[in-house]
Amino acid sequence: MLRESSQFHQVSRPVNAADPADFRRIYNEVMQLLFKVSYRIVNDEEAAEDIVHDSLIKMNEKEMVFPSMDDAKYWLIRVVKNASLNYAKRKMRERKAYEKALREDTRKIDSGETELLKADAVDRTKQALAKLPENLRVVLILREYSELNYKEIGRVLGITEGNVKVRVFRAREQLAKLIGEDDVYMP
Repeated sequence: MLRESSQFHQVSRPVNAADPADFRRIYNEVMQLLFKVSYRIVNDEEAAEDIVHDSLIKMNEKEMVFPSMDDAKYWLIRVVKNASLNYAKRKMRERKAYEKALREDTRKIDSGETELLKADAVDRTKQALAKLPENLRVVLILREYSELNYKEIGRVLGITEGNVKVRVFRAREQLAKLIGEDDVYMP
């Protein structure tokens, strides 16, 4: 009688994703479900499989421990869903950019007048840039000419990423006022 009651009251033990046996158990129990979730979103078998595998690897590398198998499953579903949505959005943006590039006329030839206007814009921008306070000028130069991202600029200057964003915004704002245009062309 004691054996029977223990079967009905099984205590779920924690599931450690870094433990090979637990990882295999998680994989076997949720792989097909995760694949279905991802495939329904991205509509691409190879991409869905990659997303699921990446999510499982992330869970393993982070050595995540879940109170139960259900907790592991629900966490993975959220991760796979979000990764799949991000993938689908990225693919949509890529497709739109590709379609736009195909529609644009690539046979445009700059006239002498256009070249002169561009040269004038470059000169005015350089002059206005020189008038900016140094802290704003430096972040703008690093962002536009060095093509560093905000985090990298923050590391270079020893300031927070948020501070970099604020300075870039203010620099562009002041540059636009100095040039007298809303659309600042950075040569």
